[in-house]
Amino acid sequence: MAHLMIWALVLAVFWLLLSGFFKTLLLSFGLISVVLVVFLIRRMDTTDNQPQKLPLSFSFFRYVIWLLGQIALSSLEVTKLVWGSSKKLSPAIAKLPVANTPEKTRVLYANSITLTPGTLSVDIDEEHVTVHALDAQSIKSLEAGEMATKVSSVTGAKN
Repeated sequence: MAHLMIWALVLAVFWLLLSGFFKTLLLSFGLISVVLVVFLIRRMDTTDNQPQKLPLSFSFFRYVIWLLGQIALSSLEVTKLVWGSSKKLSPAIAKLPVANTPEKTRVLYANSITLTPGTLSVDIDEEHVTVHALDAQSIKSLEAGEMATKVSSVTGAKN
């Protein structure tokens, strides 16, 4: 029950941060959406007997701050690419290995890639995540493995 309350609090704060509105009607819509999502989380927990607890640890918050920084840096790079010469664009698709990445963190890794502007996780399987990027340099920085290492640190699993 405690993890459902944490989910409700996190979802409510997230909703308020994204909406920025404090009118009665909009707050009630936010409350309804949070209650609906928490209800669905509870149903899923009872169906699969695998409650998903938030990894509220120092490493999680450190990773979120690092990811936000990467999103800001990538946003600037995408802006330069879009406003600059079209000759600088070098779209690329690559398969990055995830066989050594812990199973618990593969989806977080793929979602983190997608959250970073200019890159998109197209597919994920047991061995690879397929990534599309606006610039081949983005693929090279992902191949360096910094993001995979940071994602693995969230759950405490080793790469």
